[in-house]
Amino acid sequence: MIDTETILALARQTILSESESIAALTNYIDNDFTEAVNRIYSSTGRTVITGIGKSALIAAKIVATLNSTGTPSLFLHAAEAIHGDLGMVQPGDVVICISNSGNSPEIKALVPLLKRGGNTLIGMTGNKNSVLAKESDLVLHSYVDKEACPLNLAPMNSTTAQLVLGDALAACLMELRGFTPEDFAKYHPGGALGKKLLLRVSDLLDVSRRPVVLPTDSVKVAIHEISNKRLGVTAVLEDNKVIGVITDGDVRRMLNDRDNIAGVTAADIMTKNPKSITSHDMVIDAFNIMENHAITQLVVVDNGEYKGILHLHDILKEGVV
Repeated sequence: MIDTETILALARQTILSESESIAALTNYIDNDFTEAVNRIYSSTGRTVITGIGKSALIAAKIVATLNSTGTPSLFLHAAEAIHGDLGMVQPGDVVICISNSGNSPEIKALVPLLKRGGNTLIGMTGNKNSVLAKESDLVLHSYVDKEACPLNLAPMNSTTAQLVLGDALAACLMELRGFTPEDFAKYHPGGALGKKLLLRVSDLLDVSRRPVVLPTDSVKVAIHEISNKRLGVTAVLEDNKVIGVITDGDVRRMLNDRDNIAGVTAADIMTKNPKSITSHDMVIDAFNIMENHAITQLVVVDNGEYKGILHLHDILKEGVV
């Protein structure tokens, strides 16, 4: 069994080795990288990314990153390409072929087939003298001087370098497209950011739980309404307009201040001019209002019409924040 200090030393050595290889990539960014970004950006087709072995796994991740940041992309496994999947590549597509050596048998077989279609071929390789580099229209140089693997055999630094170059492409393309958080949310509607930027109050509002009392109603009626609708609050309506709210806190304070509640009405204990929001507003805006005013409910009103109550628990349950 390896002792703790040796394990920690090996882990730190691996991290430092990979970080040094990544830092060195800045020396290999050249005009080919710039042209690659511009060709992908101006392409009328998709970006097809292919590779074999560990490079194929990196290719799939880069595809996922590009798709989620506004660049339509496809993953093409190099081995499957020469057995029928080459049909995925269409006119107008830009192809990125990833191979650290640039000389694997599958890549050698695939490159002439990719060039036959007239597509732009971008080679991402650590070997500028390889078949892939020589046959590509543009080369993204992913050279690393060693692997972090103790045997200097398993792809570690090299695959990390490929991943980072893919991220660099994605970042540049996002900037060119003027990609915004709202655009990102469109591709991630199920995530917290997507919900934060897309979810509206109407999406969370439960109109079946619409607590309401009249200003002349007794406190007992108000307490029943608060308990029945389970929102900790009820709106007070007069002529179909919200003139106040009664929270469970208002009820507790009333019981603490009064020995006799006979004759006490909703109007006597309500909070006037409650904070409100429309059903068309964003949920995140509702949350910010609640947070800024230290409240847990908001009255929802559209053009003066009372729609219901939005509760903080509904926002938290949805995972917006």
